[in-house]
Amino acid sequence: MSQMITPDLVVLDADLGSTPADVIRTLSGKVAALGRAEAEGLFASAQAREEKTPTGIPGGIAIPHAKTDAVTEPALAMARLGNPVPFGAKDGPADLIFLIAAPAGADQEHLKLLSKLARSLIKKDFTAALRAAASPEEIVALVEGALSDAPKAAPAAPTADAGAPAAAAAAAPSSAAAEGPRRIVAVTACPTGIAHTYMSADSLAAAGKEMGVDVQVETQGSAGATPLPADVIANADAVIFAVDVDVRDKDRFAGLPYIQSPVKRGIDEPKEMIEEALAAAKDPNARRVRATGSSSSSDADTAGESVGAKLKRALLTGVSYMIPFVAGGGLLIALGFLLGGFDITKFADTIVLKNNLFSLPTEFGDHALGPLGAYLGAVLFKIGALSMSFLVPALAGYIAYALADRPGIAPGFVVGAVAGFMGAGFLGGIVGGLLAGYTASWLGQRPAPRWLRGLMPVVIIPLVASIVASGLMFVVLGGPIAWLTTALNNWLTGMSGAAAIVLGIVLGLMMCFDLGGPVNKVAYSFAAAGLSAGTADNHGPFLIMAAVMGAGMVPPLGMALATVLRPKLFTAAEHENGKAAWLLGASFISEGAIPFAAADPLRVIPASMLGGAVTGALSMAFAAGSRAPHGGVFVFFAFDNFLLWIVSIAIGAVITGFAVVGLKGAAARKAEVRQAQEAVAV
Repeated sequence: MSQMITPDLVVLDADLGSTPADVIRTLSGKVAALGRAEAEGLFASAQAREEKTPTGIPGGIAIPHAKTDAVTEPALAMARLGNPVPFGAKDGPADLIFLIAAPAGADQEHLKLLSKLARSLIKKDFTAALRAAASPEEIVALVEGALSDAPKAAPAAPTADAGAPAAAAAAAPSSAAAEGPRRIVAVTACPTGIAHTYMSADSLAAAGKEMGVDVQVETQGSAGATPLPADVIANADAVIFAVDVDVRDKDRFAGLPYIQSPVKRGIDEPKEMIEEALAAAKDPNARRVRATGSSSSSDADTAGESVGAKLKRALLTGVSYMIPFVAGGGLLIALGFLLGGFDITKFADTIVLKNNLFSLPTEFGDHALGPLGAYLGAVLFKIGALSMSFLVPALAGYIAYALADRPGIAPGFVVGAVAGFMGAGFLGGIVGGLLAGYTASWLGQRPAPRWLRGLMPVVIIPLVASIVASGLMFVVLGGPIAWLTTALNNWLTGMSGAAAIVLGIVLGLMMCFDLGGPVNKVAYSFAAAGLSAGTADNHGPFLIMAAVMGAGMVPPLGMALATVLRPKLFTAAEHENGKAAWLLGASFISEGAIPFAAADPLRVIPASMLGGAVTGALSMAFAAGSRAPHGGVFVFFAFDNFLLWIVSIAIGAVITGFAVVGLKGAAARKAEVRQAQEAVAV
């Protein structure tokens, strides 16, 4: 196994800038200089992790880390800063920085070594030695010693992955039993699963030992996890979830009082978390882990989540699970049209049932590519149509899943099917999914006898929630929602002239507002869900889909153009992103503009919205229509007025490109004037 840290990866007593990004970029460059990573890719991954949850921990330490394809060989880069930089720790800025770089497919041995280092950093004698080291070679020797000795030096407090027996109970005073609950289990997990997962586990175990509490921790990290024994969980009084991701097999803890916080809190405030868990164990009204029958936890259990945030998360979950049905099904339908002609809809059912590759159809549309084209077109069209038929059930099912975990899926899908049957469509799916989810969630929180708990998630909750949600949809809600859906479709069908252009502007603005975020997804879902209502006599849904797709292509194409128009306004990394944005934009992947928006949102977002609004308006004015929900220019065969649609996109991209160049140029000129004034003042 190669040496993960070398003197070339150590920087001592240097000023690497004033922000975490400055430090991470420098250390990423060090790793790349040794041929172990691609600098920008490593920086982007580590910085994204840092922005999600700061990696500073008490004691003046920070551990930015990334597990990414940009890393080809595991590496540790270390900086001891002359000018400490704030990394989000409560006790102030950090002067000891370790960048942990792991390949996406890192082997278990490397990951275990990296986690050992992370655990060593909470030991004061180790960090004191790092601060006293006089040379990079001494740093390397200290780190290598920690990697080899960490298992011996690890505290006796148990963690499930190390398989260590519980020692905290032995350290507790003999009167502990009289003080109340003293047995806690915990799970720690972070998105990367290299550093915070294990540091949080050790901090909780060490704090428990000091407090005389038996704390046993299961680490769910990249190096694997050894589940806590069933008898340990059964004898526990409460559970701590210090996690930034879903908990695996959360049902094991069903019925236990729990507290949940980000994984970093387990490092910063382990004693407080244990005290809260002990208080929850004594409180009969404390939140308890629900028996859901799911292998992972739902974010619905996140502490402090508001009703609005919970509702937003549920809707976005439903949309995100629905989109593959729409995108895949829509593209298959478009391919069916390409091979079988647009009138394949009249022949598809008969062809797929009565014909095969050895008995090709003799009756088919005039525009089909012969008998073979008609047969294959019918097959592709029918697969796509059946996929699209899952649109409303999948939307409702996964909205309910987001609210109630696995028990919500069945009632959600059922009420979605009912909404489709009654003609309530997309709106009915949303309302039905919320009904099913909230009903299943409420039932899951009801106390149940131990003998009934096993039946709750698989029989009782799905049965009762299906009856309630689908019954209300049939008896009360389905009719009015179907009427509203029909009225909306009729309005869209009759839309023309100025009304169509205004709708195109609104959809264009929404598509470019957050580049793949919630607003973007609402506009896209609205268009994609309407495709199934499009017919030869009803082109409204096709026009909307084309406007949405065109507007979504503008931001990446506009950013790519801007890097060509004024190269000096953009960094080297943005130039590389600009090259990729040409293809991403042409493919209708709005996220290609995100790197630009993240670096300069106040100029990139308004410029993108301006171009997107123009494209949406022109697309509607040109009566461009798309029968495919995705694919960009590569599904040209599914378009009406394709060339005019391309013109609308080109105009919007040019407007966005010139707008962002103008805004960035104005900002650069202001900065130059300010610098000149400061120089004169000095």
